[in-house]
Amino acid sequence: MLEIRDLHVSYGKVEAVRGVSASAAPGRITLVLGANGAGKSTTLRTVAGLVPAVSGEVVLDGKVITGRPGHTIVRDGLVLVPEGRRVFAPLTVEENLLLGGYVAPRAKSAETLDRVYEMFPILAQRRRGAAGLLSGGEQQMLAFGRALMSSPRVMLMDEPSMGLAPAMVESVFGAVREIADAGIALLVVEQNAELGLEIADDVVVVARGEVVFSGEAEQARSDASVVRAFLGEAALSQ
Repeated sequence: MLEIRDLHVSYGKVEAVRGVSASAAPGRITLVLGANGAGKSTTLRTVAGLVPAVSGEVVLDGKVITGRPGHTIVRDGLVLVPEGRRVFAPLTVEENLLLGGYVAPRAKSAETLDRVYEMFPILAQRRRGAAGLLSGGEQQMLAFGRALMSSPRVMLMDEPSMGLAPAMVESVFGAVREIADAGIALLVVEQNAELGLEIADDVVVVARGEVVFSGEAEQARSDASVVRAFLGEAALSQ
């Protein structure tokens, strides 16, 4: 279970995150929506230990992890899938995956690798090829698989559908749902609100660094202000 409590983050004198609170529970997808610059990615990066918090707490399974270095947070069971996938292009698919499992014992890493290949067969087929030769969608699957190699209990995902062809977006969202159904808690920042709301269990809407809506996805889908802000006026008549 991940809990974010009254998180404040600043870049110099600019307050990017102003008291954000959110949570992610095992087997559930918490979708974070908001316009560009709303503080969504900063929130994820702070939770992952990459950006310092001014105040507030990040709690993982009852343990406060605020301010801990990113690599120790991975060992604690929380991992970030960054925006833009950021695979190591010259390395093979399998080398990328094995790097994701650097915190796990070798025997455990081999077992997890088999599960990743079972979940993403395309990665097994391309295991000896360079990661940079994969399509955008395949690279996103690789980024998911690399994160899974650390056997996380919580995964943060930053814009998983960004830059993907429409045909690949649904496959990526299907993979997101599959990961959650395996019992992992997911906190997902996503600009594709319409598809995100289809798979989400819970929704947090952020504006100007503050939470303006928090509730179950069904409530968000029926809330006119949320629908209008992120899906457009036409969605209200459907």
